[in-house]
Amino acid sequence: MQEQGEVQRSQLTVYVVDDDPAIRDSLSLSLSLRGYHIAQFASAEDFLNAYDAAWAGCVVADIRMPGMSGLQMQAALTERGSKLPVVIITGHGDVPLARTAFRGQAIDFLEKPLDDEHLIGAIETAFEHELGRMNNQIGNARREAMLSSLSPREREVMKFLVRGLHAKEIGEQLGISHRTVEVHKAHIMEKMGVRSIIDIVRLSASAAEQ
Repeated sequence: MQEQGEVQRSQLTVYVVDDDPAIRDSLSLSLSLRGYHIAQFASAEDFLNAYDAAWAGCVVADIRMPGMSGLQMQAALTERGSKLPVVIITGHGDVPLARTAFRGQAIDFLEKPLDDEHLIGAIETAFEHELGRMNNQIGNARREAMLSSLSPREREVMKFLVRGLHAKEIGEQLGISHRTVEVHKAHIMEKMGVRSIIDIVRLSASAAEQ
């Protein structure tokens, strides 16, 4: 089930970067007919000039273009901190170039003429990576917001809760009654949007891993 606020597949775009207009149009038409949102660019420079850090999806880029190559564009994206997955396409199969592409975290390296099913498979893999990454970011931000909403005393109580202490034991540690601990516990669970101590432990562990 899609959680509220998560990025959905329909929000992703395939950014096609190729200097050959016939290939751009062919790719765009084929992918559009399969339901993908498409944006076309005639060069790596055009793509980088238009690039926005908020873009989500994947890049399908030719490796050999006048000016900046697809691999150079991939490196430039990495330098900008972009996590957009990249699929490299080429009319000239070249093992060293493929190695360079994969070292740059390319999803795949496909030779022309492109096999539609291989291309779709690469794009779907890229989309899975992108959705996972972006929804993890959203989840992390949500957890941080929930944790920051806790009062200092609630954070103290939560620290003992995740250690497995009961209300009476926590009260003894903090010098408060077990009933007060139960009130804090209820507030913590409400603010964290959970129903059990196990959920609190899970959220706390997830936050500690970040």
